[in-house]
Amino acid sequence: MLHQAVDEVLALAYPTPPPATPPDPLVTRLRPVLEKYFSFDLITRSAVGPGWNSFAPADQQRTTALFTDLVIRTYSDKFEPGDRPKVTYAKPVEIDAARRELPTTITYAGKNYAVSYRVRQLPAGWRIYDVNIEGVSMVANYRAQFDPLFQKGGAAAIIAALQKNLADFAAKK
Repeated sequence: MLHQAVDEVLALAYPTPPPATPPDPLVTRLRPVLEKYFSFDLITRSAVGPGWNSFAPADQQRTTALFTDLVIRTYSDKFEPGDRPKVTYAKPVEIDAARRELPTTITYAGKNYAVSYRVRQLPAGWRIYDVNIEGVSMVANYRAQFDPLFQKGGAAAIIAALQKNLADFAAKK
C-alpha cells in the first residue's frame, strides 16, 4: 500500500516526461491520491485530542475539512522542482493487530531523511494516520498547537486558527 501511495505521489510531483502544458497545481493533483491513502478523519480526531468529543458534529466536519486542506497544502508544498527523491523501504513494524509502522528513508538533494508512516487497518483498508519525520510526529505536533487553542476557545478557536493558516497559505501563493 505504501509503495503504491508513494509511487502515485511521486509520479504526480515529478512527471516523466514533464507535461507540455502547465498542469493543475500540485495541491489539486495530490488531493485525490492523499484522500485515498490517508484517514483524515482519524488524523484530525487524534490531532485535536480528547476535546474532539465535545465538538458539535458540524464543528467536527468543519475542522476535518479545514485540517485536511491544511495537511494536503503543507504536504504538497514540500515538493521542490528538481531531481525525484529516492525512497528506501524498511521492514514494517507491527504495533498491534491493526496498526503498523512503515519506516522509510527518503534521499533528496544528497541528504537522507527518516520518515515513518503509521497505518491502521480500517474497514476501507490500510490507511495512514500519522507521519513521523525525523522523529517528529505530525499528529503530536498539531496536538501541541491545538491543545492551548482548545483550552482558550474550544472548537471555535481551532476552526479560526485553521482558517487563518489556510488564508496565510493562499496569501503566500
